[in-house]
Amino acid sequence: MTRRNKDILEGPRWAKVRALMKSMGHSDYDLERPIIGVANTYSNMVPGHFNLKQVAESVKQGIYQAGGTPMEFGVVGCCDGVANGHLGMRYILPSREVIAGSVEVAAQAHRLDAVVLLGSCDKIVPGLLMAAARLDLPAILVNGGPSLGGCSFDGRPSDITSLTEGVGMLAAGKITEQEFAALENAVMPTCGSCSFLGTANSMGCAAEGLGLCLPGTATIPAVHSARLIAAQAAGRRIVAMVDEDLNARKIINRAGLENAVRLGLAMGGSTNLVLHLLAVAYEAEVDMGVEIFEELSQTTPHLAKIYPSAAANVPDFHAAGGVPALQRELLPLLNGGNPTVSGQSVAENVANATKTGDEIIRSLDDPWSSQGGLAVLRGNLAPATAVTKPAAIDPAMHRFTGTAHCFDSEDEANQAIMDQRIKPGEVVVIRYEGPKGGPGMPEMAMAMKMLYGQGLAKQTALITDGRFSGTNNGCFVGHISPEAAEGGPLAAVRDGDRITVDIAKRRVDLELSDQEIAARLAQWKRPAPKIARGYLALYSRLAASAARGAIIPTRDED
Repeated sequence: MTRRNKDILEGPRWAKVRALMKSMGHSDYDLERPIIGVANTYSNMVPGHFNLKQVAESVKQGIYQAGGTPMEFGVVGCCDGVANGHLGMRYILPSREVIAGSVEVAAQAHRLDAVVLLGSCDKIVPGLLMAAARLDLPAILVNGGPSLGGCSFDGRPSDITSLTEGVGMLAAGKITEQEFAALENAVMPTCGSCSFLGTANSMGCAAEGLGLCLPGTATIPAVHSARLIAAQAAGRRIVAMVDEDLNARKIINRAGLENAVRLGLAMGGSTNLVLHLLAVAYEAEVDMGVEIFEELSQTTPHLAKIYPSAAANVPDFHAAGGVPALQRELLPLLNGGNPTVSGQSVAENVANATKTGDEIIRSLDDPWSSQGGLAVLRGNLAPATAVTKPAAIDPAMHRFTGTAHCFDSEDEANQAIMDQRIKPGEVVVIRYEGPKGGPGMPEMAMAMKMLYGQGLAKQTALITDGRFSGTNNGCFVGHISPEAAEGGPLAAVRDGDRITVDIAKRRVDLELSDQEIAARLAQWKRPAPKIARGYLALYSRLAASAARGAIIPTRDED
């Protein structure tokens, strides 16, 4: 057992540290036990984290029960839904690095023996996983769970994204203002991470697939009592992990990361999984590039359909058996011997898992599709890769050719869509929204949802060096690298150019010669930074390409 905290709590030299701890009511008895940090991203401005104050109390109970001493500290967390469509969204992806850094700072400054990481939402879970990989201490992720689905709308249980679709429907005269107002009050009846398979729930499931949260816990709804029982179990288990020296990198290794990738592919998870799992791999010092998603996609069938791929939401997936049931179906393709925080291997965790029917989770011999839900594209518009989600795209749109309608910002594109200036047969090009150009690589979720609401999802495409929400559907390609702000080919596109997206061939191409593209780029001038001070200006200067996970490199060799 490794007890780092003894280094600053034993002997006369460290009496001042003990005195500081005792000033808050910590006794000698408390300080003799393993000190477990509880990194809590609770706030009452993020619905996915609103229940984490209560969840943290259950975690601390479990730590006490097992003979540890919990010490809780706060970590920032922001809501993508609140931030979407305005300046705030540019801070969301960069917040991931702040989260990872703040957990690292607290754990190292106070020499914590282990950490329990509490978070549920889009960039918060990845930031917490990055911190676990960076620190390499015993660590467990405990998420707050998904919200329950809302009223029936457009043939499925509604969620917060239904309102963005409703904006397009309202603009097109498909629903009334009264219907829209009623929808607002009924789409999200409980707290929790949004009930669809967006980035929040995709990353929660990926964390379970990786082995860093207890089996069967990622998808327990936020308002279920089982959520608190699972949190208490995690508190007990983290103390045992200290005794076992079961540090994070014994779990977050190449085999574990491949398991997380396969799980994400098999359930049609968010395209943001690519950014985040690459970032976690970087922090764990595992050599893993974006190509792993395409390589594993070829041999990973799409087994679980959850909105936006189907009407079922994440609580429905949980009721159908959740991650353990899906992992058991996938087990022949997984690294089943890899360890997990439970103390057992992946295979041992899922040995008795069952699924309820085939409506959501299919078997390996009867998949929804023979290939995974994500795809990596290349082409003369994306020489360093781009990412799309075939699981959320109608098969008829897997090949689309249209004329470019270019916008140099998300705001310009959203206004054009609101004004109904996008026509069938167009490819909406949104550029200068990558990690450096955005800055912060904002989501284009609102643009796609409004196109869907106007009935254009099967008549247009959208390509960008920004990214998308996990709930988007329609023909879309994001993460185009190199980004326009670095002089990537996307900067050369002009209105009226022909663009082809061909998912089967894994291509996204501008129908121009290499010579013409080079000539245009030779005339290109780098635009002035959109934001010249503060954290976003710093992130813009430091951020790596989306093809590397949009990380801020933290190692000397970088």
